[in-house]
Amino acid sequence: MKRFCFSPIHVSSIFRWCLPILATFVITQAARADTWKLTVGAQSPSKGRQVLAFLPNEVWIELNDSITWKFASDEIHTVTFLTQDTLAIPQVRPSFQAGCPGTTPSGSSFNGTVCVNSGTQTTGATYTVKFSRIGNFKLVCLVHNNMTGVVHVIDRFDNPVNTALFKTQDFYDDETVEEAAELLKDRGNDGDVEEGDLLNDRSAFTKNQVTAGIGKIVATPGGSSTLSIMRFFDHTLTIHAGDTVTWSNNDPVTPHTVTFGTEPAPNLLFPPSSNVDNGGDGTDGARSITVTSPTESVHSGFLMATAQDQVGLPQNNLTKTEFRVTFAKAGTYNYICALHDTLGMKGTVVVLP
Repeated sequence: MKRFCFSPIHVSSIFRWCLPILATFVITQAARADTWKLTVGAQSPSKGRQVLAFLPNEVWIELNDSITWKFASDEIHTVTFLTQDTLAIPQVRPSFQAGCPGTTPSGSSFNGTVCVNSGTQTTGATYTVKFSRIGNFKLVCLVHNNMTGVVHVIDRFDNPVNTALFKTQDFYDDETVEEAAELLKDRGNDGDVEEGDLLNDRSAFTKNQVTAGIGKIVATPGGSSTLSIMRFFDHTLTIHAGDTVTWSNNDPVTPHTVTFGTEPAPNLLFPPSSNVDNGGDGTDGARSITVTSPTESVHSGFLMATAQDQVGLPQNNLTKTEFRVTFAKAGTYNYICALHDTLGMKGTVVVLP
């Protein structure tokens, strides 16, 4: 067998010759870390249609890559990764006011053991997270329960499946545009609800009914998204003194309020004003009030769908989804949704004698 022997001089020479190549390889590996650009939320020009979604909500990146999310709607959202280490109990979901706790600076690193949270942001803001561990990490918005996604951090060259999963920035850009357009478009009888459809379907019994928001939930393998229409249907209603108007929230996840006069201070629970009957025995549970002046301040509190029950957890109590107001005197009564009035969610009841 032929043997190859190197003297210490030869070994030293080879080592010196290999150093530049080794250094180049290390620099190339480090330089390969990318910053991906994704989007949070979308909205129609009127701001009435709000897409509560991460766009797209499923991505594949490499170790030490970063993602910069740009917020694209006037509805508030968060970019939040809660702790999910397999050796620990997953973090209990906090309120968006509490954060995880608080907020973390843009550019923070996430590895599953310490949460990162952008805090509430709106149009134009950006938030960057660097991913420092291989894994599959759930992304949530702390404001909207049905707004989730996943970031897969993989070794692209570990196996052929990983190589096939890896996408390009152009791919994600196209997916963002397509998903936002699909959620925002008005499909009429193909599945979305138009104001005209709502009004035409009402019977005489419900003619003084106002729909306080409409919504729908859709899902992909990466998570769920919601389209919420932040409008009152019919937003201008004409009735007579003594008539009663009922507001009903038809959105499956987004809360709304009916607020006349002075807007209450923001509150985690946002209870109804003290002059509102919270729906006692002998009624169908709807909140109600009789108002006698357009200057009277009235606040319905949250009107929202009851959260869905889950196996192993207590049954959720019914929440208030309807609010009734009897108008005793003539006048023009303007009202808003205290949560979404900046998006144009406002209405008027004209009360004739």
